[in-house]
Amino acid sequence: MFELFPFKKAIPFMRYGKTTTAISLATFLFSVFALFYYGLNLGVDFTGGTVMEVRYAQAAPLEDIRQSLKGSGFEEVAVQNFGTSQDVLIRLPVKEGISGAQVSEQVMQTLKAKAPDLSLSRVEFVGPQVGQELYENGGLALILVAAGIIIYLAFRFEWRFAVSAIIANMHDVVIILGLFAFFQWQFDLTVLAGILAVLGYSVNESVVVFDRIRENIRTMRDSSIPDIIDSAITSTMSRTIITHVSTQIMVLAMLWFGGEALHNFALALTIGIMFGIYSSVLVASPLLLLFGLKREHMIPKEDEKIEGMNADGSVV
Repeated sequence: MFELFPFKKAIPFMRYGKTTTAISLATFLFSVFALFYYGLNLGVDFTGGTVMEVRYAQAAPLEDIRQSLKGSGFEEVAVQNFGTSQDVLIRLPVKEGISGAQVSEQVMQTLKAKAPDLSLSRVEFVGPQVGQELYENGGLALILVAAGIIIYLAFRFEWRFAVSAIIANMHDVVIILGLFAFFQWQFDLTVLAGILAVLGYSVNESVVVFDRIRENIRTMRDSSIPDIIDSAITSTMSRTIITHVSTQIMVLAMLWFGGEALHNFALALTIGIMFGIYSSVLVASPLLLLFGLKREHMIPKEDEKIEGMNADGSVV
């Protein structure tokens, strides 16, 4: 089979397993610290606020709208097209001492100063209770996805694989959340969607490596488990490079050219894909060794006897 990036010798990844695990642990602890010390900068979706839909006579100048509103004191405003290039969706967080009606009136005055033909199509006030409910449902979605991954991998492989994969995937999620907390990037529903996508993306990479490990355990009978894992990772490296590079190019295109509406979503995916490669290879696999993976965990003794016999019943 043709490989774009062929590797003739197995790369000794497991030789550096303790080092990479230590790096992962340090990064994980930093992310946890950032989450507790800084906290997430929650967007209107989770905190509540004012949602407005306005219509321009011509294509709406989104960047001018953002700058005008920021100049009026709305620093955390989110502006994006809604349906057509003339319709604009504006989301503003709750401001102390100002009602939702006053916020919408101030926004309209600011925008009409430059576009007198502007019309208000819709205005809604999202209460903190609704935002809290979305926040809790988002956390529940993460838990359910993680539980589904554990159950799937436990049935397909073995519990050590399931636990290793979910720890590696949670490692990616916590790092994304930690970076968003540390840099105070706005966390909204689009970022949550990106995190859920990263979970699915990372587990796919782990499954590919785990499949090859299971196959190598059956074929590389005289090799140690670390050598088997090294061979499995090396044999999938060509696929990993091609898949991740092509995906990252697409995500970076969204990050650079997708505008503000897609920026945080693409940012979460960018971070997740980069750490997803790392965790699938250098977190999940060393954890298998930490949990004491052995050949008999994947091949029962009865199966080993059958595999070691010829058709006439003699031992190979």
